[in-house]
Amino acid sequence: MLTFRYVFRCGLAALAMMVTPVLATSGWAATGTVRIEVVKAGFIVGVGGGRGTLVFQGRRYPLSVGGLSMGATIGASKADLVGRAYNLRRASDIAGTYTAVGAGGAVGGGASGIRLQNARGVVLDLRGRNVGLELNASVSGVEIGLR
Repeated sequence: MLTFRYVFRCGLAALAMMVTPVLATSGWAATGTVRIEVVKAGFIVGVGGGRGTLVFQGRRYPLSVGGLSMGATIGASKADLVGRAYNLRRASDIAGTYTAVGAGGAVGGGASGIRLQNARGVVLDLRGRNVGLELNASVSGVEIGLR
């Protein structure tokens, strides 16, 4: 027969196992703010580059941004994007390749938004404005590094 003490200990151990991962991850990753300016041009193959800034834990980190798209790309545009970088453990986690598959366009000017993730689990949620003329249906890669 099971004693009350044994059942209580098992229940307490099960509760601890369920709560521990939640408590451990809530303080583990942090959020930073990001501002990126990208200029892009292309015909079939699009190339782009730019710069930006990450503000993380009260410090500013300059960023370099490079990109490449393969597919039906034509035109040129400039994007000013701002947003948040989630799941940062340290500033260097933002460095890496971010990929997106999709379609879009800019004629004159317009609003844009994008959500990207790199291999380290950092998620960029960016919104901003496009200026220029560009139509695309492509596979894109964005390389972000600390300068």
